[in-house]
Amino acid sequence: MNVGLTGGIATGKSTVSNMLVQRGARLIDADVIAREVVLPGHPVLQEVAQHFGQDILLEDGSLNRAKLGEIIFNDASARKDLEGLLHPQIRSLMKERMAQFELEDPERLVVVDIPLLFESNLQELFSSVVLVYVPESIQLERLMKRNQLSLEEAKKRMEAQMPIESKKKLADFIIDNSKSMQHTEIEVEKFMEDIFMK
Repeated sequence: MNVGLTGGIATGKSTVSNMLVQRGARLIDADVIAREVVLPGHPVLQEVAQHFGQDILLEDGSLNRAKLGEIIFNDASARKDLEGLLHPQIRSLMKERMAQFELEDPERLVVVDIPLLFESNLQELFSSVVLVYVPESIQLERLMKRNQLSLEEAKKRMEAQMPIESKKKLADFIIDNSKSMQHTEIEVEKFMEDIFMK
């Protein structure tokens, strides 16, 4: 059973995915895979450096995330170019790991954490999609605090994704992460019951 887990920036996907893992789910994290494909020596990192220039690399050959972030958060077409380089490789590794987990334990829930699941139209890969939800005002507040961003910078990052209210209409399950941790735990329990009843 493969479930896609998504949300918006700073909605708390990691918190929820950890709660699901504690309840026995296997986790595949698209962000972790995205970091793997830009490790020094990886062909994808070489392609990224060719496209955006060698100054996005640090002296040791690793990716200068801050430099690349500056470029892509200020230019929508640059962001699209980067996605075009990264996404096919990320998707392929993700599918490989899903197949592997399915083979090892077909009865176990596999949760695939993908921030841009709806933006990338990946719903078809999953039996259902779970959205980790908080209202935009809380999302903005949490993002500013977590990343030490100005209001303007935080808004720009949020605008780079589909609005959380639009995602809410597309999801099969919604886990509200806007209140206390205890409340989120109850939401996760309810989801686990619902998914196995489905």
